[in-house]
Amino acid sequence: MPSLNDLARQHTALTEADLDWLHALVSEWQLLADLSFADLVLWVPTADGTRYVSLAQMRPNTGPTSHQDDLVGHLVPRGRRPLLDIALDEGRIVRDGDPEWRENVPVRTESIPVRRGDKVLGVIARNTNLVSVRTPSRLELTYLQSASDLAQMIAGGHFPNPGDQAHRIGVPRVGDGLIRLDADGIVQYASPNALSAYHRLGLATDLIGSDLGAVTTELAPRKGPVDEALAKVASGWAARVTELEVPGAVVQMRAIPLRPKGERIGALVLVRDMTELRRRERELITKDATIREIHHRVKNNLQTVAALLRLQARRMDSPQARGALEEAVRRVGSIAIVHETLSQTLEETVDFDTVADRVLAMVVELAPEGRVRTRRNGRFGVLDAEVATPLAMVLTELLQNALEHGFGDGGSGTLEVTAVRGAELPVRPDDVPATADGVRRSSSRRKSVLRVIISDDGRGLPEGFDPRKQGNLGLQIVRTLVVSELSGSFDMARGPEGGTTVTLDIPVYS
Repeated sequence: MPSLNDLARQHTALTEADLDWLHALVSEWQLLADLSFADLVLWVPTADGTRYVSLAQMRPNTGPTSHQDDLVGHLVPRGRRPLLDIALDEGRIVRDGDPEWRENVPVRTESIPVRRGDKVLGVIARNTNLVSVRTPSRLELTYLQSASDLAQMIAGGHFPNPGDQAHRIGVPRVGDGLIRLDADGIVQYASPNALSAYHRLGLATDLIGSDLGAVTTELAPRKGPVDEALAKVASGWAARVTELEVPGAVVQMRAIPLRPKGERIGALVLVRDMTELRRRERELITKDATIREIHHRVKNNLQTVAALLRLQARRMDSPQARGALEEAVRRVGSIAIVHETLSQTLEETVDFDTVADRVLAMVVELAPEGRVRTRRNGRFGVLDAEVATPLAMVLTELLQNALEHGFGDGGSGTLEVTAVRGAELPVRPDDVPATADGVRRSSSRRKSVLRVIISDDGRGLPEGFDPRKQGNLGLQIVRTLVVSELSGSFDMARGPEGGTTVTLDIPVYS
C-alpha cells in the first residue's frame, strides 16, 4: 500500500512543510476518531484541482465503523461529494442534514477543513455509523463536545500543536481515562477509568468540581523526583505528557488545551494507569541486568579455569601434555570471549566481527612475532549467542590447526578469514523457536547462509588426507560443532595456489 508521502507527491502540490503538518495531524487523529465515535478519511485536492485523493484513514476504537473497505489511495472527482467542496472552498465545517445510507446503515457525514496558517490543505470526512444511536450518556456527551472542540481547532489551524510532546507510542488514549477541565482548571467531568487511576494515587474523594492541578500536586510524593511541569499538565496549560509515581502506583497524564476559536476554554487531560506496565518493565530491566551479570561471572570463571590450566601446563615435563593443556586454554578462552561480549549488551546476540578479531589475536599470539600475518575480510555481522559460542570454538580450532600444521615451526605466510552473508533460505515452521506454551508463532526474522573461509598459504594437506574421517581432536571438534550444533557443512581442501582452504556454510538468522 502506498504511504501518505507517496500519494501526496504523486497526486498533490503539497509542500514538505504541508506534509509535516499532515503527518502531525495523522499521528494525533485517533483522538478525534474515538471522541467522535466516527471514521475519519483525509481527502486532499490533486495538483490540477479536478479530484480529491484519500491520503489516510482512521477507524474509531469506541464505536462501529462506517467504512468496511480501505479508502486510502482512492480518487474522487470534484463535485461528487459537495460537502468536501464547500469545506475546502469556504474553510468551514459542513454537516449534512440527513444521514446517508450505506449498505442499509445510516451514516452521518461531516467535512472538517484542515488548515495550516492561511492555507486549507485538505478536508477530513467524519462519518458516524448511526445504527446503534440511543440517548447519549454523560460520558458520551463529553466525548462529543470535546470532539466538536477539536474539529474547530483543526479547522482554525490550532491542532495539532507543533510543540506537543505526544507524538510517541504509548501515550494515553480516550478509553484509558478522560478528564475535562474548564478554563480555570476545575474538573467538569471525569470518566470512571480516570477516577480509578486517581484513586490508585491515593485520592479518597470525587474529582468533579476540584482543582485538578492542586489535587495532583497534593498527591505527588514529598521526596524523590517529580516533573516540574506536573501542575501545569494537570491544570491543562502545558500540552505535553508526564507521569506521577507514588508508592504502588504510576499514572501517566497528557494535557490537550482546548482552543476551538483561538482562545483557551479549558483542556482535556487523558489519564492512563501505568502501574502494571512499569512493574513489568522493571522486571525486564532486572532480568536483563541479571543475565549480563551471569555472562560476566561465567567469563570470569572461564578465565580462572584458563589461568589454572596455564599454570598446570608450565609444570608439565611432557611436551604432548603441555600442548594439550595449552589447546584447552585456547578453547576455554574462545568461549570466554563470547560471554564477555554478551555481558556488555542487552540482547542475546553478538557482533561476531569483534569476537573473530579477538580470536585471531589470541591464536596468533602463539606464533613467533611477525612470522604469520593475519587478515579478516568481509563481515560476520550479528549472530545469536547459540551460534556465536560454537562458531568461536570452530574458528579457534581451525586457526590453531593452520598455524600448527600449515606453517609448522619454521614456516611463514598469511592466514586469512573471510566471512560472507549469502542468499536467504526458506524458514520452516520447525525453525521458529517455540514459546513457553509450546506454540510456534510466525517470525519476521530472515534466514540466510553465512559462509566462512579460512585459508592459508602454508604447506597444504598431506596426500590422501580425508578431512571427513581423519584428523586430530581439533578437527573432530570442528566436524561435531559445525554439523551437529550449527546444522552447517564443512569442507577442507587444497588451495588453488597451495596451502589449505576450509569452507563453512552455516544457516543464521538476521
